[in-house]
Order: sequence, then C-alpha cells, then structure tokens
Amino acid sequence: MKAIQTGKLIASLLLPLGVGGIAGMFTAEAIPGWYATLNQPSFNPPNSVFGPVWTTLYTIMGISLFMIWRLEAGKERNHAILIFMVQLLLNFCWSFFFFYFNMIGVALLDIIVLWITIIIMLVHFYKIKPLAAYINIPYLLWVTFATALNIAYFFLNRS
Repeated sequence: MKAIQTGKLIASLLLPLGVGGIAGMFTAEAIPGWYATLNQPSFNPPNSVFGPVWTTLYTIMGISLFMIWRLEAGKERNHAILIFMVQLLLNFCWSFFFFYFNMIGVALLDIIVLWITIIIMLVHFYKIKPLAAYINIPYLLWVTFATALNIAYFFLNRS
C-alpha cells in the first residue's frame, strides 16, 4: 500500500474513533448522574454493551470511509464523503444533546435526522462502492435501535 493510502486509512479510522471517543467521554460523565435517575425502558441494554458496540461501529465507519476516499476523486465520491461527514457530525451531536445538555427531545430529533442521513449515505456509498454501504448496515440497525430507545426515554421521562 502506498504511503498516501496508508495515511488515508489511518485518518479514516481515527476520525470516527476520535469523534466517538470525545463523545464517549462526555457520555461516561453523565451515566452515574443524570442518566441514572431516568426511567429506563425495559429493553435498554446494560451500559457495558454500548462501548464495545460503538467502537466496532466507528471502526466499520472508518473502513467504509477509506473505501470511498481511496477512489478516484470526483463529484460522486466527494458528495459521498460530505454526507459521511454530516452523519458523523449528527452522531457526535446526539451524545451532547442527550447526555450533556439532558435534552431528550432535541436528541430525538437529531437521531431521526441522523437515521435519514445514514440512509442517504448508504445509497451514495452503494452507487460507487457497494461493499462500503453493506458494511454499514449494522450501523443503521444500531441507530434504528437507538432511535427506539430515545423515543422510549422521551415518553418515559416527560415532565
């Protein structure tokens, strides 16, 4: 692998893992405090599940970004990367809305927009590198589950 490709691979992995790590630090601070006081949905997994799942998903996202980024530059590739960045930003913001600002309703709106943006990303990835879309299906499924959790938290904790 050429040095430029190795650099792209490292950057592609570090970007989502770094974003997830920063969001995770703020999330971890809220777990024993505010979050522990919330009414929990019956289908909420143990807190210990979230770290490994998100680490795996961020790694998959990084691999898929690399698959797209290494393609020849062009309008479709660049658009796909832009959509990836938008969904990553929405993903990052959700943790802050939910855990840092304790705004469950705003987090719910964010995650719905995130889910739609992931679908758009998958469509664009599929057009230029189908495997990059396919490997993100677990991410879409997890965000679907996280959306259901967010909805449950919203209704269980309305004042």
